Amino acid sequence: MKSILFVFSVFLFVACKEQKEKVVISSKEDTSIRDNKYPKNLLKVFGAHGGLKHWNTFQTLEFTMDKPNGAERTLTDLKNRKSFISTDKFQIGYNGQDVWIKQDSMHYKGKPKFYYNLMFYFYAMPFILADDGIVYSDADPLVFEGQTFPGIRIGYNSGVGESPEDEYILYFDAETHKMTWLGYTVTFFTKEKGKEFHFIKYSDWQEVNGLILPETLSWYAYENNKPTEKKSDLKFINIKVSKDKINSEIFEVPEGALIVE
Repeated sequence: MKSILFVFSVFLFVACKEQKEKVVISSKEDTSIRDNKYPKNLLKVFGAHGGLKHWNTFQTLEFTMDKPNGAERTLTDLKNRKSFISTDKFQIGYNGQDVWIKQDSMHYKGKPKFYYNLMFYFYAMPFILADDGIVYSDADPLVFEGQTFPGIRIGYNSGVGESPEDEYILYFDAETHKMTWLGYTVTFFTKEKGKEFHFIKYSDWQEVNGLILPETLSWYAYENNKPTEKKSDLKFINIKVSKDKINSEIFEVPEGALIVE
């Protein structure tokens, strides 16, 4: 009788252990299903830059661009994309509803509504490509100076952002999966699908709080939707990513600012 009870107890222990293992495996499968919203190669790119999960733990991103006419600092709330750009000559901000500009003269002659998040989008690649409303598809690889870079095409659902007609192509290193090139169209001014891709090369990667972020972006001339020769470099300094929530007052419209229509 004792031996029968012992065998039965062992059977229950094994059965319970197997059931627990099945629960764990099921949990992993659920995670995998959630990740299916992203192409496998894009997940590898995220991983090569520190991981999307790690990126999502941060609240704010700050960087300064070392421009010929002076330093330009950009601060962005990563959760709601509120933005603040400051220079010695002007300030541009977005408070979640309005884009505004403040300046003593007409120093800034561009379009604030186009520019307020432009450099953030370029700098926050590839993580920005995990946003909602994105449609992914395969792209032909880019061949440049004898090296082949696989590509992922990015489009947007109707009504997403200021320019849902924009398209991007992320090209990555086939071995390291680090992002190398970004092809992009500009549709803000025409509101029509772009026919020509502009190109930025990403290089001089640096580690910031476990994220792999670029130090230099290089703009290239282009022909037939391919980069040709380098035109200019833009260096990013004083990079900060923080898990602390910033005081949102900095994004609000200050006295003397003009709200952009």
